[in-house]
Parts: sequence; C-alpha cells; structure tokens
Amino acid sequence: MRPPDPAAASAAGSAPPPTGWRRWAGNLTVQVLVAIAVGVLLGATAPETAKQMRLVGDTFVRLVRMVIGPVVFLTIVLGIASLRDLGTVGRVGLKALVYFEVVTTIALAIGLVVVNVTQPGAGLDAGALAKGDISAYANAGREAKGIGEFLSHVVPTSVVGAFAEGEILQIVFFAVLFGVALAGLGERVAGVVGGLEQLQEGFFRVVALVMRVAPIGAFGAMAYTVGSFGLSALLPLGRLMLDVYLTMAVFIFGVLGLVCRWFGFRLLPLLRYLRDELLLVLGTSSSEAALPRMLVKLERYGAAKPVVGLVIPAGYSFNLDGTSIYLSMAVVFIAQVFDVPLSIGQQLGILGVLMITSKGAAGVTGSGFVVLASTLAATRTVPLEGLALLLGVDRFMSEARAITNLIGNAVATLVVARSEGQFDDLKRTLADAEARGG
Repeated sequence: MRPPDPAAASAAGSAPPPTGWRRWAGNLTVQVLVAIAVGVLLGATAPETAKQMRLVGDTFVRLVRMVIGPVVFLTIVLGIASLRDLGTVGRVGLKALVYFEVVTTIALAIGLVVVNVTQPGAGLDAGALAKGDISAYANAGREAKGIGEFLSHVVPTSVVGAFAEGEILQIVFFAVLFGVALAGLGERVAGVVGGLEQLQEGFFRVVALVMRVAPIGAFGAMAYTVGSFGLSALLPLGRLMLDVYLTMAVFIFGVLGLVCRWFGFRLLPLLRYLRDELLLVLGTSSSEAALPRMLVKLERYGAAKPVVGLVIPAGYSFNLDGTSIYLSMAVVFIAQVFDVPLSIGQQLGILGVLMITSKGAAGVTGSGFVVLASTLAATRTVPLEGLALLLGVDRFMSEARAITNLIGNAVATLVVARSEGQFDDLKRTLADAEARGG
C-alpha cells in the first residue's frame, strides 16, 4: 500500500479545492515564501525580538525529527519486505554508495578548483574581520570519530537507543536487517506487514499535521538567523558567499543536470515538483526537515519504494554534495586569509581527508561546521582559529548547502531506480503535469 502524500493527506474528505486568492493563500509554497520574507524583515528591523524566534524554528525542526526515525524505518522495512529477490537490496546499496562517492568527490574537486581560481580570501585582513566563538565546534572537531569508529558506530548497541537518539544510520542498519528477515519469512508474516503498513499511514498523517506549521518554523529560523548575525555580516565575506552560491548553482545545473539527461530525466521539472521541499529547506536551513516528504514524493515521481527507502536515508549521511563544495572552498579560503600557501599535493591531501570526514555530516544545521573543524584538526595545515571568521556567514550559506544536498539525493534516487529498472515513467509524467498545474 502506498503511503499518502503528506501535503494532501489532511485534505482528504474536505470541500472542493478553493479557487482564486484562497487557493494561493492555502499553497504551502506561497506560505513559506511569505514566512521567509517576514522573518528577514523582522530580523533586519528588530534583531533583539528576532533572536527570540529561535525557539520557534528549533521547535519545528524537533517536530520533524520526532517522526523521521519511525518513517525511515517503516519505509525501508516495507520496501524490502515487498521484494522477492533479496539480492536487489545489496545491489541497490552498492550502486548507491558508488554513486555517492563519485559525485561527492566531483563536488569536492569543483570546490577546490573554483576557490583557487577566484581566491575570495586573498587580500582580506583576518584581524579586521568579525569573529565568533568556535570553542564548541573546535572541541567537537577534535573529538570527531575516525573512519573505523564511524563504521562501527553504524551498528547500534540498542535498537531503542538508536530511535531515542535519532541515529539515522543505525536505524537504517536495523531496518535493513528487519526487512530482510520479514522478506525471508514470506506469507507467514503477512499480518505483520499489513500492520506496519497501517502504522506507516498513521505516521505520514502525523507528518501532514506537522507540515501545517512549516511556515511558522521557516519564519522563526530565518528571523533568528538575520537577527543574530545581521545582514551587515555578509559584506566583508560577500565574495566567499557569492562564490559558494555560484559554484553550487553550477554543480546543480551543470553536473546534476548532465547526470539527469544521461539517465533520461530533466532537472527543471524535478525541481518544480520539489519546490515545496526546497522552500522548506531554505526557511529552516536543514535538509532533514524535508526528509519525510521526500520519501513519499520520490515514490510518487516514479522511483520504486525499496529504492527510495534505501537511497534517501543513506544519502543524508553519504551524499552531501552541497556540504562537500562548501568544505573544500572554506578550507582553502581560510588558508588564503592567513596567507598559508597550499601546494597541489597538500590540497589533494585535504581532498582525501574531506572524502572521509564529509561522510560524517548529517542534514542538521551546524553539522558541516563540525566536520570543517575536524578536517582542519586532522590536516594541521590551516589554522583552526580561522573557523571564527566563517561563523557569522555560515548560517547564511547553510541554506545553499542544504538545498544542494536535497537535490543531490533526489537525483541519486532517480538514477539508482533507473539503473535497476525500477522507475515508472508514467508516474513521472503525471507528477510533472501536476507540478506544472500546481
């Protein structure tokens, strides 16, 4: 049974769809756009009041995170349980990991090339730039797990603990095992599978209820960001921000656009279809806020449930294209500001470290900053205190990172589904038509 669309679930059994201005007022895209604009206005005109809105934004993100674990678990379990050939699970997982590694490496390399060509940090006076307190990030970066610890951490010591702590990779690991076990038992567990399907429908109804307050969450997060850091914080580091945003745009419409064409998709219709999720991420600065809706919408777009259930959750830890671009550019930017020359060999070494450390970032605001701290601590080439220069603008760039991560994971899901022959072009055609009309 296909889970209901969270965006439409709450409308079931209601009156005929509204028309005219009421239709626009009830559109999530319009609501989030207005909320973001009001948040920016409040942050710019009444920063002290806007800072108090952090609680609003954080509460919304907590509401979403509350249901992510169960939604991911149920989606993966039911997807795998529906498969007759369990070899498909391993094949999909392997294809996804290979794709993740190739594309994120390209993203890291593009970031390094651009920042070396444009040199946004050259000539800036580190002493004259505003600095923030990075002690918490620096300590977290120094204590970051190595690759061995990271892989060991994927296996939970307690299933309940994994759900309680919101450890997505641990939940994915257990869900795969449980799904394989149910698939192996066949018809004997048909009742269990049916019960899980009903439970999944209930959780997606919860998601639909949470999404009703998405504009409020976007308002709170944006107001806090502008009120705390101020638009004036953008001016000294505006060149870096411009370079990062343009690089991510080139990556999305260049690299991901070509990938889509190679596998028979078009990027722009996909972005139009995901516009609500993209705006939600823009408002909250967290791609995690859109995860439950992405699971449903990509299935409605034509990707098979087992592929969506495996690729999307894994991509949130292993396929962070936007974070990869930002990390590579930020490291070299700090080196340029402090006039630390980096040879080609040193930059390739940093690239190698980032290929590992970037996999530990999650879709939560601020996690990329911790990964950046751990990278600088590991390389010991670029001064760790340079992080303080980025703290004021990091939040503004987190929107670009999160949006790029979201688009990258959507494309990855469609690519793996196509390569597995588990993609329904008719569903995609209908979804594109619906998006054009919506």
